[in-house]
Amino acid sequence: MKRILVMGLPGAGKTTLSIALKHKLEKLGKYVIWFNADFVRKEFNDWDFSHEGRIRQSIRMRELADDASLCDFVICDFVAPLVEMRTNFGADYTVWVDTLSEGRFEDTNKVFVKPEKYNIRVDTQDAKLWSRIIAKELLHE
Repeated sequence: MKRILVMGLPGAGKTTLSIALKHKLEKLGKYVIWFNADFVRKEFNDWDFSHEGRIRQSIRMRELADDASLCDFVICDFVAPLVEMRTNFGADYTVWVDTLSEGRFEDTNKVFVKPEKYNIRVDTQDAKLWSRIIAKELLHE
């Protein structure tokens, strides 16, 4: 199982891309599970965006991904503004959705650290195109 992190500022297109990628991989015969940070926060009733809350969310996303070990790919889309969050998640493949200079939440804009390490940087909101590119990379690694 490969853990895929789709990260970027709120509103950048992470969820749209994640859904498109999930569908593309499934069309290619892969078993894919997708976790969206907002759905996970709702499920756990945890809307704490403090430093500790953000760290807890990254660990939770990792644990959910690890529990889905029988699938081919687990796609997790969340902002992951902190390096520590990305480290906690431990992605096998990271997609940085870099389509905005700032998101809709000032507190997230202030703490967001642009990633230095990623597998692919998405710079346009074209989920169909990018899902094809990413699926091809994932299947040829």
